[in-house]
Amino acid sequence: MPRPDRTTVHRHPERADADPAVLRRILDDALTCTVAWADAEGRPRALPTIHARIDDTLYLHGSRAARAWKTAAAGTELCVVATVVDELVLARTSPNHSMNYRSAVVYGRAREVTDRDELYAVARAITRHVLPGREDDAIEPGEDDWRETLLLAMPLDEASAKVRTGPPVDDPDELALDVWAGTLPLRTVAGTPQPSPDLRPGIEPPSYLGEFRRP
Repeated sequence: MPRPDRTTVHRHPERADADPAVLRRILDDALTCTVAWADAEGRPRALPTIHARIDDTLYLHGSRAARAWKTAAAGTELCVVATVVDELVLARTSPNHSMNYRSAVVYGRAREVTDRDELYAVARAITRHVLPGREDDAIEPGEDDWRETLLLAMPLDEASAKVRTGPPVDDPDELALDVWAGTLPLRTVAGTPQPSPDLRPGIEPPSYLGEFRRP
């Protein structure tokens, strides 16, 4: 049963955004996420991983050999956080510096994906999440891959989104300071593709490498 106390934004509640489309967009735009939980001894654990969203289900990618992921797959409660930083917010004084960001927090228990059709759909979705177009080029997983890879599914039933936008907020008596203030937009851009040393001659870089963009 969802617990609204866990998804209520207490710090700067004005930044909470209840629009499900905003939550989905954050999860789609964030390249990675961090999965946290308490292990059997009550010790906090957290791991970064790749994820993808299909409709209202969040999928997580892990190693079947990792004890931590086995614990996550066993039904323990998870907390997943994904963040996109859009701008640096540069105020006149250091305490008022900030970032314009979008963050999503998802709570719940995960189930292991075992259905073969779902496994392959998720594998394609994760590949596409990292680099759109690559899912049509890369060879699909084989049986050995599934013995090593663990895919988990989490519903987006208990989740919240928080967004900061706008300029810096300086105190009125600081506005006359001789210090530049404003925002610095950020974006992830791709560099020049570097072929693998063992790439067979004559294989050209795919066009989608040049189209890579992250917010």
